[in-house]
Amino acid sequence: MEGSNMLKDTLLAQLEDPALVRTAEQDQPNYWNNDPKSLVTTANVGSIAFGTGQGIYQSSILPAIKDAQSEVIIVTCFWAHSDTLVELNDALRKLSAKAIHAGKTIRVRICFSSSSLWQKLLHTASLTGYTYASARWQSRLGLPPPEELQGLDLEVKSIFVLPFSVMHPKFVIIDRRQVFLPSCNVSWEDWFEGCMELSGLITEHFVKFWQEFWASDGDRMHTLRNISSMTEQQNTAERPADGLLASKFIGLNNIRAVFLPSPHHRNPQFTLPWLQFPSPPPPTPLNICLLALFARAEHTIFVQTPNLTSPPVLAALSAALRRGVNVHIKTSERLMVLEQLVTAGTTTKRCVDWLVEQHAQLMRQRSEGTTHSPADLEAGLVNGLAGDLRVEYFRARIGASAEARGEPVQSHLKLTIVDDRIAVHGSGNMDRASWYTSQELGVALISAELVSEIKGCLALAMGGRSETVYDGRQSDREVVTLAT
Repeated sequence: MEGSNMLKDTLLAQLEDPALVRTAEQDQPNYWNNDPKSLVTTANVGSIAFGTGQGIYQSSILPAIKDAQSEVIIVTCFWAHSDTLVELNDALRKLSAKAIHAGKTIRVRICFSSSSLWQKLLHTASLTGYTYASARWQSRLGLPPPEELQGLDLEVKSIFVLPFSVMHPKFVIIDRRQVFLPSCNVSWEDWFEGCMELSGLITEHFVKFWQEFWASDGDRMHTLRNISSMTEQQNTAERPADGLLASKFIGLNNIRAVFLPSPHHRNPQFTLPWLQFPSPPPPTPLNICLLALFARAEHTIFVQTPNLTSPPVLAALSAALRRGVNVHIKTSERLMVLEQLVTAGTTTKRCVDWLVEQHAQLMRQRSEGTTHSPADLEAGLVNGLAGDLRVEYFRARIGASAEARGEPVQSHLKLTIVDDRIAVHGSGNMDRASWYTSQELGVALISAELVSEIKGCLALAMGGRSETVYDGRQSDREVVTLAT
């Protein structure tokens, strides 16, 4: 598979379809609607890191914030009182002091969607959002009072639309030259997370996305001037970061990339969330890209996701198995179960059980010698063989208590790798909410060398933190099922 050409051609062909263009006219943002080619770009990949959210902020993001010269843009989904917030506050105070010492002001923009159930229930439905008065920074958000941040031009805004339209992206832009793309929020959860440091042309896409959706009119017109060359980030904290499990400097430049936004949808063709196969998902760049990758995969699909309740994803993975593609899934068995039931009417475990049964049925057909039937050929089986399916649930490392500092208790990483050549990383889960209602943001990176580095670092971080619950392999031995 020619990864970059396939991805580009498939994505652009669908995004340029007149019917889809009309469908996306009301999306916000939708600035790429008349020029889908603008989403194709390149990226420099600096470092990757895996660990808890606090560990990632402490080791990678906060040092960069303190080194900022002119502007910091923080976009996150969930904002909560936490150790991460305490350390972010310290970074903001130091950034303010640095600005005052230099006789200048540094712009800081904080954007989030959710902080509590009460906040969401009372939130304005307007996409202009709610901007917090400085007098409420401390009491409502846990930020330092304005007198402690006099060197900063700080604005804090939230956007949320009932019932389910959460703004789910997470990214941090430093001086419009450097981007951190973490899976974690500014919150207290001790979950397994990932973060990628990016620079180069891809940075302009993050800035544009922020300007079109979050920025005020004044911010949209604002440009940065007289920024000296960015100092090289060493990605090391001032002290060892609790919860940092693995990190590596990659240093790959001009990687072919596709910027993949996914606008929120309040209730697109919504019927009943517990129907097995609801209406097709909104044709957003992220959704289209992932479905195209699943449909065109030739050898392998790897997915690590917090939840797995999206019917289009389940159908696509089942189809890939029937084509002979090997599928490897890592997910969490019991993460946000109530939220899954409310937004999808099902749970990850039920959906995993369904996919396992589909694969086990294919394996039984093989063992019975019936895989050459017309039905199998119609299903797409190649030489009568199904692809391998392996499913793992995240488990805290054996011997580590749930309260152990820095030990993640659930997996919150969102990463898809296809044919060991294309990686998609960002905020999107493989659940119904991410595919139908939430605003999401991802990046597809096309490089076998980069994928190899990601897989190696991820394997190191995940060591001893998963349990194989299904291992169905194409061999003479039986399908191995460790748990159901």
